[in-house]
Amino acid sequence: MDPLLLWGLGLLAAGVLLVVVELFVPSAGILAIVSAVTAIAGVVCLFRYDTTWGLIGGLFLVVGGPTIAAFGLKIWPNTPIGRRMLHGEGGEDLQARTEERLRGQREELARLVGLEGEAVTDLRPVGTARIDGRRMDAVADGAIIGAGTRVRVVSIGDNGEVKVRELT
Repeated sequence: MDPLLLWGLGLLAAGVLLVVVELFVPSAGILAIVSAVTAIAGVVCLFRYDTTWGLIGGLFLVVGGPTIAAFGLKIWPNTPIGRRMLHGEGGEDLQARTEERLRGQREELARLVGLEGEAVTDLRPVGTARIDGRRMDAVADGAIIGAGTRVRVVSIGDNGEVKVRELT
């Protein structure tokens, strides 16, 4: 096999390998630039060997390059370095801490069900109510509720909204 063909294919393979390494090693894009230069050098070697091989290598570079980059960007946030860069130190625990905090807020709001309070503003259907001595956003469950009207908490929505109904 001709050395130019081997060099061309080897340089293209090295370019792909460097893009993969870029996902795991923070290099501020230096590895990506070296990868592009390496792949272009591989295509030049392929063109010097044969025009058909050069066109195949160029097509691989034009189609495969963006495809590999898009795939890399899709999986990068799931790599250890991607999580650390996106979420800071301990980024893996961020989602668990957020879910725990939201669960605690939902449990706290759930104890409000059945308590009575007063609409501070008109609830059309969203407004402010004072329940258990605290001002909070509330949603009228049914008709519009005027300010100063006594209300009772009837439920807590999935997203933490406090639904109230006018006392009769």
